[in-house]
Amino acid sequence: MSAEKKQKIPRQPMPEQDPQVRARNFQEVPYGYSPETAMLEASRCLQCKKPKCVEGCPVNVKIPEFIALIADGDFVGAARKLKETNALPAVCGRVCPQESQCEAKCVVGKKGEPVAIGRLERFAADYERNQGKVSKPSIAPPTGKKVAIVGSGPAGLTCAGDLVKLGHDVTVFEALHKTGGVLVYGIPEFRLPKDIVQAEVDYLQSLGVKVVVDYVVGMLDTVDELLENFDAVFVGTGAGLPMFMNIPGENLNGVYSANEYLTRSNLMKAYLFPEYDTPIVKGKKVAVFGGGNVAMDASRTALRLGAEKSYIVYRRSRAEMPARDEEIHHAEQEGVDFVLLANPMSIVGNDDGWVSGVECIRMELGEPDESGRRRPVPIEGSEFILEVDTVVVAIGNGPNPLIPNTTPGLELTRWGNIVADEESGKTSRKGVFAGGDIVTGAATVIMAMGAGKKAAVAMHEYLTEM
Repeated sequence: MSAEKKQKIPRQPMPEQDPQVRARNFQEVPYGYSPETAMLEASRCLQCKKPKCVEGCPVNVKIPEFIALIADGDFVGAARKLKETNALPAVCGRVCPQESQCEAKCVVGKKGEPVAIGRLERFAADYERNQGKVSKPSIAPPTGKKVAIVGSGPAGLTCAGDLVKLGHDVTVFEALHKTGGVLVYGIPEFRLPKDIVQAEVDYLQSLGVKVVVDYVVGMLDTVDELLENFDAVFVGTGAGLPMFMNIPGENLNGVYSANEYLTRSNLMKAYLFPEYDTPIVKGKKVAVFGGGNVAMDASRTALRLGAEKSYIVYRRSRAEMPARDEEIHHAEQEGVDFVLLANPMSIVGNDDGWVSGVECIRMELGEPDESGRRRPVPIEGSEFILEVDTVVVAIGNGPNPLIPNTTPGLELTRWGNIVADEESGKTSRKGVFAGGDIVTGAATVIMAMGAGKKAAVAMHEYLTEM
């Protein structure tokens, strides 16, 4: 098929649940491509000789190659091609911001819509798993070197997967009772089903990765104590420290950090209470502070928990929201109310100490700040009360402080993040590497995976030279 004909094929939409139905259940929103649709979408790829899309991928997925295999109907081959560089393709196909990474550089997108790389990645990974055709890559002979991975989020799992294939003895230590990090405690079921995360973890375990859960490094063992039994340590403990606005009323009953709200619902299955005995306040009117993906997740979760009204309160306009367009669009479809250009000033409570409202002030946009977004400026005398009974604060997270506080000689930034080389993950401590949100601050799943991948290369070199 000529390039001209390919460019006339429209980007294939992905079927999904009706917004009115899905807003009240926790099942995954998109259904995924059929084999026929996947092949048609894959046929849009121009198979560029110098593919810019690969440059846009933090883990350098061989994009034209796996898409060509889909176009030929070799779906299992496509999944295996993906796994040559990406340990978690079913996850990335669902939660990566492809629109600002690989798809942003797609040549097809210059004259129309880019090839749906993320949807095709999801299709191939799901096909391989659902057909029971997951195969193991070749594993290098044992090196005799032992590696401890602290944290089982995307950075830790990627690092573990790459190192075990190189022949190292790898053990992942996870503080919670389930592996996956933010993939299981932060991202809701309707966006990333937990059985898919578990399948990816099972795959890594089948390669030889050992997993120890309910193990809090920094309390049960320090990094120094791990180094007595392991040759190297990778720290991927993420950004799990919630931030608050420090406004009056944040100590009232019914105020949650997004971390707690989503962890209760996602990891601890509060949405299935009383089948699972994790309670959660199922507010009738819920206000979520923030405009990122986490805020969208919390506001959409509130609807599914039975809220009559779910509000996003954000101090800038929709154009400045850091959340993915797809997540904002899904929230709007499901009935989330956006209270834009409004900033919370205080949380109001009733006589029993429970939230009864949020006092906000209207904002207008001034000159751009250091982020490049226009700075919100309060409009004098524009205060108003938003009547709600639950508040979720989703304005960002800080680095988990446990490892930094218990590892002498580990260089930190002024925000408490671990200082690590961007290309190797090396820290100020010999044999200690780090990557993901604990280094960069809260970022994307794929950026954390990229850091885990780079660290694995450097750790292999370090272990080989020992």
